[in-house]
Amino acid sequence: MQAFQAAWASACKVEASMINVPAEYVFLVGPISFSGPYCQHNIVFQLDGTIVAPTGSSHWGSGLFQWLLFTKLVGLTIKGSGTIDGSGAVWWKNSRYNDDPFDDQAKLIFPVNGTFGHQKPPIPVRSSLGGNMPSIKPTALRFYGSFNVSVSGITIQNSPQCHLKFDNCIGVSVYNFSVSSPGDSPNTDGIHLQNSKDVLIRSSNLACGDDCISIQTGCTNVYIHNINCGPGHGISIGGLGKDNTKACVSNITVRDVMMRNTMNGVRIKTWQGGSGSVQNVQFSNIQVSEVQLPIVIDQFYCDKNACKNHTAAVALSGINYANIRGTYTVKPVHFACSDSMPCTDVTLTNIQLQPQKEQYHMYDPFCWQTFGQLYSPTVPPLECLMIGKPASNKIQGDSDSC
Repeated sequence: MQAFQAAWASACKVEASMINVPAEYVFLVGPISFSGPYCQHNIVFQLDGTIVAPTGSSHWGSGLFQWLLFTKLVGLTIKGSGTIDGSGAVWWKNSRYNDDPFDDQAKLIFPVNGTFGHQKPPIPVRSSLGGNMPSIKPTALRFYGSFNVSVSGITIQNSPQCHLKFDNCIGVSVYNFSVSSPGDSPNTDGIHLQNSKDVLIRSSNLACGDDCISIQTGCTNVYIHNINCGPGHGISIGGLGKDNTKACVSNITVRDVMMRNTMNGVRIKTWQGGSGSVQNVQFSNIQVSEVQLPIVIDQFYCDKNACKNHTAAVALSGINYANIRGTYTVKPVHFACSDSMPCTDVTLTNIQLQPQKEQYHMYDPFCWQTFGQLYSPTVPPLECLMIGKPASNKIQGDSDSC
């Protein structure tokens, strides 16, 4: 730990300096912050060895939101062939569903008699590792308030919670990057974006227990391509608008993605009561294999037992789906839009989704208050989409616009 702090103190003073974590070495590193804003630009963190998080609760105090934090830096690069290991199992085994939100998409997968919503599924990951860890679980690697940052080559595995997070960043590049955690590890998003713009994520393999990529409020100009996702919950925009907040997301492109054995494929999820908008989203060339719900818009998202009904909603428009093909295991399309703020300009082109096994009971495509256009026939037929525009679409007030 001290060695890393000393190396950073030296590197911080020299432009384009390099910190080298050599291959074949394993470093046990506690929570640490590599921070500017007074550091020189273009520092390189060359990671070829392994960095491991401590498993004793004494290292974490009452709980921290991140383990490795890079803040207020310009031009920082993390690259190499090394591994960041979050030692997540010791956190997951103490994870109670009282502490952790569960993915509300379960209501679409187990809707048969309504009992699922009143009981939490058992947490499946168990470990013999000891110690009660804090209820706040850290993100493994977080960038905050930084410009032109890059992560490539490395693997992050077994994070206690989210693996890689960018918050309030401009100019982000992630490529040849891997996330590796069990599919039943709770809330372990692969890459989490929030209040960040001009983001490129490409050529990466993401396997985790939550969204492979999660795009939250304040994100614009995000380009994601050539991703392998699974296990996990797919690629999601949201949840947005929680606790009546305003959310703004625009100019998102997700293309050339392979999803295997994921809960969702491409998903937009918002809570009732929010405001703001999601605009200009392109999902194209998505291959799904045994995905439960390949295409989802859910404006009634709720990560607890019950949420109040609200008329306000985040407005969704200009959502385009093209060349999405493969197999599903529950329902091919689920569009649940707000009654007061219907989804508009939703377009679908060349959608071909087949049930994995014909003898299973499958759910038909579902649409509610979803308006747009079919540019080619879909498989299965999507007869529930309402062609055109709503007759009396609510006009957003100034407080709703982004």
